[in-house]
Parts: sequence; C-alpha cells; structure tokens
Amino acid sequence: MSNAPQKIANPILPGFNPDPSICRVGDDYYIATSTFEWFPGVQIHHSRDLKNWRLATRPLTRPDQLDMRGNPDSCGIWAPCLTHADGLFWLVYTDVKRKDGSFKDAHNYIVTAPAIEGPWSGPVYTNSSGFDPSLFHDDDGRKWHLNMIWDHRVGHNSFTGIALQEYDPVAKKLTGPVRNIFKGTSLGLVEGPHLYKRDGCYYLLTAEGGTGYDHAVTLARSKSIEGPYELHPQTHVLTSRFDPDNPIQRSGHGDIVETQNGETYLVHLMGRPRLGQNRCQMGRETSIQKCVWDKDGWLRLAAGGTAPERQVEGPDLPVHPFPPEPENHDFDEAALPAAFQWLRTPYPERIFSLTERPGHLRLFGRESVGSFFEQALVARRQTHYDYEAETLVDFQPGSFQQAAGLIAYYGRYQFFYLAIEGDGDGGRVLTIYTCPGTHPNDAIQAPLDRPVSLPESGPVAMKVTVEGVALRFSFKVGEADWQRIGPAFDATILSDEAAGRGAHGNFTGAFVGMHAMDTSGGAKAADFDCFSYRNL
Repeated sequence: MSNAPQKIANPILPGFNPDPSICRVGDDYYIATSTFEWFPGVQIHHSRDLKNWRLATRPLTRPDQLDMRGNPDSCGIWAPCLTHADGLFWLVYTDVKRKDGSFKDAHNYIVTAPAIEGPWSGPVYTNSSGFDPSLFHDDDGRKWHLNMIWDHRVGHNSFTGIALQEYDPVAKKLTGPVRNIFKGTSLGLVEGPHLYKRDGCYYLLTAEGGTGYDHAVTLARSKSIEGPYELHPQTHVLTSRFDPDNPIQRSGHGDIVETQNGETYLVHLMGRPRLGQNRCQMGRETSIQKCVWDKDGWLRLAAGGTAPERQVEGPDLPVHPFPPEPENHDFDEAALPAAFQWLRTPYPERIFSLTERPGHLRLFGRESVGSFFEQALVARRQTHYDYEAETLVDFQPGSFQQAAGLIAYYGRYQFFYLAIEGDGDGGRVLTIYTCPGTHPNDAIQAPLDRPVSLPESGPVAMKVTVEGVALRFSFKVGEADWQRIGPAFDATILSDEAAGRGAHGNFTGAFVGMHAMDTSGGAKAADFDCFSYRNL
C-alpha cells in the first residue's frame, strides 16, 4: 500500500542540473541533465517517488564517447534525451564545439545500455544540423530522431524549426527525408523537442524564449507525426515570464512522465535569482510540476495557469528516501567520490590520482586556471546559497609558475582562487586570484596588497564561506585559528548572468573544489587530504 501523497519542494535537483529529460522504467524514474564542459558527461539521477533523488551514473566516461578538450566554456554536452525501449536505455546527446557568433558546431550521438549503470555502448553519430536531439519510439516499432535546426545565415531565423528524421537502429543511421515539422511561435528560439503519442495524437513539447527570463514550455499536437501541428490553446504549458515575483524563474525546457498510477508530471529547467537580483548562482536547476490531461486532450498544470509552483503534490507512491550525501571526503577510496567532476578531458589519470599518495587526492599541475584543454580542477556543484567548504592542501611549489589551492569556479572569466604558490625566491606564499567576469577580455586580478608568507613546508587549511552575496576566504596553518584573507567578494559573479551577456551568455553553474596549475610544464603535484562541503 502506498503512502498518502506528500508535497515535493522545488527544485528537486538543486545546483547546476539543466535541461531535464525524464524516463520511467517500471517503478524507477531517471532524469538526465546537461553537463556541458564537465566530465564525465551527462548526469543521470534516480528516484522511486519523484521527490527523493540520488545520482545514479554519468554514462559518458570514455574517450570514444566524449572528448571535450578545446571546447569553450558552456559548450560540450547540451540537452541529452533519455528513453527506454526494446530492453535498452537510449541516450541521445550533443557535443557542442562552438557556441559564440553566427555558427554552432554541434554533433549529435546515440549510446545505449541494458541497465542504467551500463555498460554504455560506443556512440553512433547521427547529424550536426542543430542541437537538443531526442529520440521517439513509436508504437509501430519505428524510431524518430528530432533536433532543433540551426540556420547561420545572416538575416535568417537562427532557430528555424524542429527537424524530424527516421532512425534505423539496425543500420545505426538516420534514413529518409528530413522534415521541419514545427517552426515555433512568435516567442521564438524553438528548441528542446520531445515527442509523445496519446490517444492517436502526436504531442510535441518544445522549449522557447531562450533559457533566460522569457523561457517557456510550448505544446502542440497533430494526427500525423509529420504535422501540421496545432498549438495548445494557451500556447505555453509553463512559463515564469508573466510572474516576476515567483521565486522560480527561467522556467522552460521540459519533459513529461506518467506514473504507474496514471498521474502526469512535467520536469523542467528553472533558476532561482536571489535578493531581487537577476543572477542565479546555482545556475539552471530542475523542478517538477503536477499536470492533468483535460477533456479537450490538452496537458495543463494541475494548479491552473502557467506559472510554476514552489511546492507540488507528490504522486501516490511509497516514499523512498536515499542516504544523504556525505559532507566530508577523506579520499580513502580508490575512486573519486560521486559528487565531484573535472573539466573536459577523458584522461583523468593525467590530472589526478587517488593512489599515488593514499588518503589524498593528488592533483598534477597542468595548464592555467581557465584553460580549455587540460586543467587540473576537481570540484563539486554549489547546491545551497549559503555554504562553507574546506580543504587541507600539502603543496611545495618550486617556482612562481606553480600554484594549488581552493577555488570557487564558474568558468574561465568567473572564479575566485585561494592558492599557495612559489614566491620566486624558493619560498611559499598564499595569494588570491580572481576574475570578475564582466567582459571576456578581463584580466586576472590579485586583490591582496601583498601575498601572505607561509612556512617553508607543511599543509595549509583553506576555507571558503558564502553567505548572502558575500564570498570570503580563510586559512590556517597547524593548530592556529582560522584567519580571514582578502576582502568579501561578490558571490553572484559565479552565475550565468554575470558575464555581461545576460542569461544567454553562459549555461552552467557555480562549483567549489580543488585546483593545481603548473605553467612551467613540470606537472608539479599537490596533495589534498580532505574536502568538506556543508549547507549553512
């Protein structure tokens, strides 16, 4: 017997977890979200009650599946689609190699697995005509591939519609004509297609309005998969654009799931600006809304209207909690804790090791902070507005070109870095490097009047605290008390909106973690004894 329905608080996946695609297999629910330049690619969370979620896997782990070295910030994995058919999980994803300017270089692939944990196959290339691919399994056994179509031509609508083409799973390629089945509405920027079939009708769910504050979920339907598609009477099933006081903003890019009991839910992208500022430090997150199919055959929010709710009624399913994520990591295991990711490279052995010094995460200093190629940064998502993170680093730099420490990071031009580095005379100092993110050509800044001298050897404890919009660093050596270092920084710099291009300039979220660089090319190692993160 199931428990009485309970409330689900949004977001269900806090922190950087955008573009959700949801899939139910029996009693199990899975959500795949975009990971952009963070490796391994695609986060897949698991739930049995739609309220409690745990990270199940990141399936794109191998060089043949994904190599993002050289991908600019906010490129890489865009909008994966997860489905289940024929006894397999099917994951469709884009690897974006360029996003700025008139062109988009976006390559689409399919991988499959018999179980969510894998093993996941090598990729099948499908096309490069646009991003946000998805796969629809029709009830006649045919499979259809969709993606938005990108038009680079000057004077043309860049988001020119949704492409539909049949996929042949035996030949492992797209086949037959390509059709533009939906050009979107006057809101524009149509993307993120998902296709469903219900009562003989095909329903096409898309995202529109861009991923900023005009974002929306649009629904259309047709008796034929090729169209023409009739618009929903409200046009949009979900949007926050008419509700500026709603704490859930940027609502769009959704996917639908039906429970075992016939209830319908919509998962969708969202953002949480703080203190009236249009800056979302956690980036784009995942929420859920309860829906109903009305007598006219259209999907609507159960609460009415189009605005998202902060709390929704959960499904009639048994409550299924998971153990909480540990706050402290001592790096005593041979594998990196699941909370952590790194940037771009499918060769992690070149940037870190958990075995070279047991009980420590060893980072090998590689390219400079912000490199698009090989950067030794291991970090976890910021999932709370107020948090505290600590680490203990043992690092003996041989020159001023070698540095290691604690970093709060969004991207190449948005970070705060507390680092041990060489002073040029054989000693060690503690310094801070920042980049304010207001313009792509902003140079690195060093806000301390002078670096702080450190003992010749020994570990240094480092802490970052974010409270309100203030980010502060502290450190201590040995048994000394914590000592503040540097000013209070603007924590909202670590957001999509802070880089001078609004919500459409960047697409990830704030991370906090450990970093090492060696611009001399010597791969100087830094050893991190522990890392902790706790909600304040």
